Parts: sequence; C-alpha cells; structure tokens
Amino acid sequence: MKVAILAGGVGSRLSEETEIKPKPMVEIGGRPILWHIMMHYYSYGFKDFVIALGYKGEYIKKYFAEYASYAGSMKINLRSGEKKHFDGEVPDWNVELIDTGQATLTGGRIKRLQPYIGNNPFMLTWGDGVSDVNLNELQKFHKAHGKIATVTTVRPTARFGHIEFDGDRIERFTEKPQTAEGWINGAFFMLQPEVFNYIEGDATQFEHAPMEGLARDKHLMAYKHTGFWQCMDTLREKKLLQDMWDSGKPAWKSWK
Repeated sequence: MKVAILAGGVGSRLSEETEIKPKPMVEIGGRPILWHIMMHYYSYGFKDFVIALGYKGEYIKKYFAEYASYAGSMKINLRSGEKKHFDGEVPDWNVELIDTGQATLTGGRIKRLQPYIGNNPFMLTWGDGVSDVNLNELQKFHKAHGKIATVTTVRPTARFGHIEFDGDRIERFTEKPQTAEGWINGAFFMLQPEVFNYIEGDATQFEHAPMEGLARDKHLMAYKHTGFWQCMDTLREKKLLQDMWDSGKPAWKSWK
C-alpha cells in the first residue's frame, strides 16, 4: 500500500524558516519533519511513498536524490569521482516525487497523484504533523467499516492553561490540558480509490467539498486517536517538538 504525503504548501505562518525551504523540510533534531513522518510509516512496514510537491519542490527532490550520499561516513576519489560509503543507515524506501503545481490546493494535489496510486487503497497525510497513531489499528478499523474514507481525529492540547471557577474563586487550574471537546482533523487518512471521484480539480480544498460530500454520503468515518499528535504551523510549535526531541523521549518516535 502506498503512502501519499502532501508537501507542497507555502507554510506562511512559519515564514522565518519557509522563506528558504518548504515546510516539510523544516528540521526537528537535525532531520526534516517529513523524514519523521516517513519513519513512523516505515516502522509499520510501509515503504512506498508518493509525495506531492509544490512550493520549493526542488529542495525535497535534492534531499532524496542525495540522501545516500550524505548518510554516514564516506571516501571520495576526487579524480575518478568514485565514492565508498563506510556506514550510515539508508531506509528501504521507494519515493515518487510528483510536481503537483505551485498554487494547487490540497484536493487538487491528491487528484494529481491518482495515476501513481492507481486503483488501490492508500494512506494519506500532510507533511507537517507527527503522531504516535497506531497505523495497524487504523488500517484494521478502515477495513472493518467498508466505507471510502477514514480520517484520524484528535483532540489537540490547549495552548493556554484551563481554569475552572466557583464564582470568582479559582477552583481548579490545569496547565495546558487536552481539550475536553472539539475533535479535529488530524490527517493520517486511509482512503479507497473512489475518493478521487469526490475531487473536482486543482482548485478543490480536500477539507471542504470532498470531505463534506463523503460525510453527506455516509462514507467518512473517524478513527478517534487519543494519544500524541502535534502539527507544526508556527515557530512555537517547532520549538515544542524540538524540545521533546532533545528530551530523548519524543512521543511520536515509533522506530529504534
């Protein structure tokens, strides 16, 4: 089964980083967040990736084209150009890098991947969020209900502390709890190929008409994930993920 990853957005809210690189290439622990996402899928046995490129897509192409060259130590004969690698692990990935247009919206990018995915079910996620979602359980849930689409839903951590009152007296203060209500789209989809029928073209935002249509037709199911999930839209969120990585216990790290 292929894993489709949308990596073509501008990432304007992270402009301090994305002026020179696409958001999926912003690094956490010295590795692009895109790498972290792919490693999570790889830890569950997924190794065939189709990545939708747009803004600064050449940066992502170069990264994968030169991945093996920069992994570990190496010896180069400058005259012959011969290279010898001494160490460094290179994951067994097949990566298709597809130009899907600079201004194409999320639905359009997915639609443009159809020739590379074919008539098969596939995984889909965005290139800017990490999670410890159990992909085996997600797949099992999707197969059991028999609908076209499953979206992983999450309850994000509140940005500010939560206060409960008794009149004017603070009865309880909880520092940044997970919100008690309000499930949101955490991406990490599993989709049947019929989903392409719900996408009109490049100007289609997947989160609007396609998902609304799937819900209307009773073909959109929610896999409720109560574990870790975090997007990286801002410098604050990048620092949060970097601090978790530096702690030695990043909650999304499913590989050894």
